[in-house]
Amino acid sequence: MFRLPPASREGNPYTELRDFFLGATEAETCLDVIELAFRAIDRLTRTIDYSNTRGYNERADEAIDDLNIRFKQNAVGYQYIDGEIVRVDSELIHAEAVKPALRLLNTKEYAGPHQEFLSAYEHYREGKNKEALNDCLKAFESTMKAICDKRGWTYKPGDTAKALIDVLYAEGLVPPFWQTHFGALRALLESSIPTGRNKQSGHGQGATPTAVPDHMAAYMLHMTASTLVFLTTAEQSLP
Repeated sequence: MFRLPPASREGNPYTELRDFFLGATEAETCLDVIELAFRAIDRLTRTIDYSNTRGYNERADEAIDDLNIRFKQNAVGYQYIDGEIVRVDSELIHAEAVKPALRLLNTKEYAGPHQEFLSAYEHYREGKNKEALNDCLKAFESTMKAICDKRGWTYKPGDTAKALIDVLYAEGLVPPFWQTHFGALRALLESSIPTGRNKQSGHGQGATPTAVPDHMAAYMLHMTASTLVFLTTAEQSLP
């Protein structure tokens, strides 16, 4: 494309690119414009020929970081990495875990965990990873309590994840003849979400602030989604 429609009367490259971007109707076209613009930021502005002003490396890095933060905040599954706009979300995990979890929780019985799970994703998009882990555990425990309430199984209001898992196993959510094979699952349910939350965000962080990296938060979100799908579908399969 040698000319960007609609062409600017002033012949200003910035105006032409801006108007072309705002008039684009396809997401792929918008991503092409962003990729082209950030290649210029990433490569051209770092050269000596571009400007003698110091600090352009830092300004380029800040611009790229800002773009990727905006992508994340708005739940756009792309990032600018090494000169390319690339997909960073896992289509398989999203299709097989996250979407089913939201669909299964979107009922009156699971209104509480549904809200908490959505809140965890909202915190993750905003970069509040500690809050995301806290909401993962809340959604996990609330789902187990909702199953108990739905089935009339007894539990104590203050029961934590481990005690609630004991109730679900005792009531046969997983049949006895399968529980031997699900020993690893029990260990996973007991340790994955609560342990991740407790170690990273659940207790006092001490004198040195702790930071929860994005990959840890994403892992816990996907782990939570898979666990909620398992629990709710297992409950549905009971007579």
